[in-house]
Amino acid sequence: MTETKLHQNQTSLFYKDLLFAWTSRILKARYQQSVLGGFWAILQPLATVLIFTTVFSFFLKVDTGDIPYIVFSYTAMVPWILFSSSINDMVESIVQNMNLVSKIYFPREILVVSALLARVVDFFIAYIILIILMIIFKIQIQLVVWLFLPVIILVELAFALGIGLIASALNAFYRDIRHLFVLLLQLWLYATPIIYPVSFVPEKWQFLYQLNPMVGIIEAYRSVMLHSSLPGTSFLVSALIAVIVLIIGYLFFKKVEVQFADII
Repeated sequence: MTETKLHQNQTSLFYKDLLFAWTSRILKARYQQSVLGGFWAILQPLATVLIFTTVFSFFLKVDTGDIPYIVFSYTAMVPWILFSSSINDMVESIVQNMNLVSKIYFPREILVVSALLARVVDFFIAYIILIILMIIFKIQIQLVVWLFLPVIILVELAFALGIGLIASALNAFYRDIRHLFVLLLQLWLYATPIIYPVSFVPEKWQFLYQLNPMVGIIEAYRSVMLHSSLPGTSFLVSALIAVIVLIIGYLFFKKVEVQFADII
């Protein structure tokens, strides 16, 4: 093995260790001196879903077929919180670590990716409740179909990361970006079938509606988890958009990252 190759391997290993260490640091900081600790990862989606369940099961009835509303909405709420909370974290990831960015060289995207990975941990913790709900309501769990679940998660992460790379870079230049994304994500929630089924959207708007990548992603989660069926064609559209956004996000981030140390 040449010295150059050895150096590349050592550098790659160092960056992987840095990514792991930074992700661990985020998780420790989030739950340090917290009485409930990781239980907050469960409490947030569960509390939100209980509110929606009360409203849409007793006051404004929503037809979710054979699936109880609490399971219907929770299956979508957990992936949505992964998406929205990780983007909010990624937007701030560069600015919050300005001292590190200005003094030490390392791939700046590590800060963005670690913010995303920390939320993935919360995602898996929260999904424990879904398994419990499915058992309580006797919803059959098909392990074979669940093998497709990692693909759905990867597509969602790719889409979120693409947005996060763009947003974090822009936020380094324009600090209003973080406020813009808070508002955007609030609106995006209601433009995604979290608390209502896709059938609620009029047929004439379905084409435009399906261009929202989170529609195909959320529906894919429900197809696999609740109906033991593979995702529909809308998921393929979401996957294609996710890949495009990730590529654009990475190229944009790498183009402007050299300016971070000067402007922060």
